[in-house]
Formats: sequence, structure tokens, C-alpha cells
Amino acid sequence: MDNGGSEPPSPGLRGRDLLGLGGLLIGAVVGGLVLGLVLDQLAGTAPLFVLLGIAVGIVIGGIGFWTRVRAALRD
Repeated sequence: MDNGGSEPPSPGLRGRDLLGLGGLLIGAVVGGLVLGLVLDQLAGTAPLFVLLGIAVGIVIGGIGFWTRVRAALRD
């Protein structure tokens, strides 16, 4: 319902915010994967660092996701 622009938009997450959150999660996991692949190649340890990189990427992505959502919902 259009109120003539008298009220500010409701706080929360919009489409572009959700795309950014998805990009954050994907970037963290892919970054951990790539770093793990490089370290495995250098050390000659086949899936050890890949698995650790993916796990660290998931944790970092989850923390970043949580802090951004919390900040968006607080505003």
C-alpha cells in the first residue's frame, strides 16, 4: 500500500542486501578452498588443507553473515 512517501522504508534486509550476504558466504568458502588447494600443492598433502580451508571459510562466512544480519536488523 502506497502511503505517499510519508513513512521511511521499513528496516530490514532487501534484495541487494541478501545478494551481498550470499556473495560473502560464497567468497569465504571459495577463498578457503583456493587457499587450501595452494597450501596442499606446496606441502604435498592432498585433501588436508582443502578441508581445513573449507571449514575455516564456513566459520568466517558464518560470522560475517551473522554480524551483517544483526546490524541490519538493529537499524
